[in-house]
Amino acid sequence: MAFLPLFDRNPRIRIERPWITYGLIALCVLVFLYEISGNTREFQRVVFTYGTIPAVLFGDRQPAAWMLTPWLTVLTSMFLHGSWWHLIGNMLFLRVFGDNTEDAMGHGRFLIFYLLCGVGATLAHAVAQPGSLQPMVGASGAISGVLGAYLLLHPRATIMALVGWLVIPVPAYLMLGIWALFQLFSALGSGGATSGVAWWAHVGGFLLGMALTPLFKRATAPYGGIYGLKQGVQLRRRKHQETQNPGNDEPESPGPWG
Repeated sequence: MAFLPLFDRNPRIRIERPWITYGLIALCVLVFLYEISGNTREFQRVVFTYGTIPAVLFGDRQPAAWMLTPWLTVLTSMFLHGSWWHLIGNMLFLRVFGDNTEDAMGHGRFLIFYLLCGVGATLAHAVAQPGSLQPMVGASGAISGVLGAYLLLHPRATIMALVGWLVIPVPAYLMLGIWALFQLFSALGSGGATSGVAWWAHVGGFLLGMALTPLFKRATAPYGGIYGLKQGVQLRRRKHQETQNPGNDEPESPGPWG
C-alpha cells in the first residue's frame, strides 16, 4: 500500500519558521528551472556535468573535459532532479518531515545534517553500483536521512496521507517503517543492477540519518517529540505570556520539552 504524505499534525516548538527547509526547497526548484531552461541536450549536459557517475567517481572512467570534478558532484547532485514529478515528490517529503526535524536540531545543525546525509547516501549508491555510467541526481538520499531522524524524534506523530483516493491519518512509525522496508527490499531485489531508482541511496541516507540524529538534535529535544497540537499551542502561549509579564515570578510547570 502506497502512502503519499500531505502534511503532519505536529507543531513546531523551538522555531517560528523552518528557514533551512524552505531554502532547500527553493534552491532545488530554482536549479530544476535552470535544468529545463534549455533543450533536451542541454538538460542532459547539466545532469552529466553535476550528477554523480559512480564509474567516474571511482576513477574507472575519465570525466569529460566539461564535467565537474567528480568528488564535487557528491554535493551538487543532491540539488538536481530528473523530472517535475521527481522534484515535486521529493519536495513534498522534505516539506512534511523537514520542518520538525529542523525544529529539533536548529537551523545550522539541520543544514549540516542534511548535507551529510546527502553525501552519505550518494556514496552508498556509488559503492553499490561502482561501475554504473548512469548519473545519479536527486535530493531523495538527503531527505531519507531526514525521514530517519523524524522516525526517532516523532514516531507517534500523525501524518495525513493520501492512500488511493482517501486522505487518512497514519502514525509516523507505520508510514516510515513501511517506506524503509520497501526501500530495503527493493535494493536487495535489484541485485546491484542499474535501475532508474537509487534504492541504496535511500537505505544509506535513512540509516545515516538515524545514526547522526543523536549528535545533531538539541539536548532538550526528546525522542518521541510532541504529538498533540494542544501541547504546542500551550507552550507558545506560555512563552508569549512570559514576554508580556516579565515581572511575574510565579513558578510554572515545565513544558513538554523540559
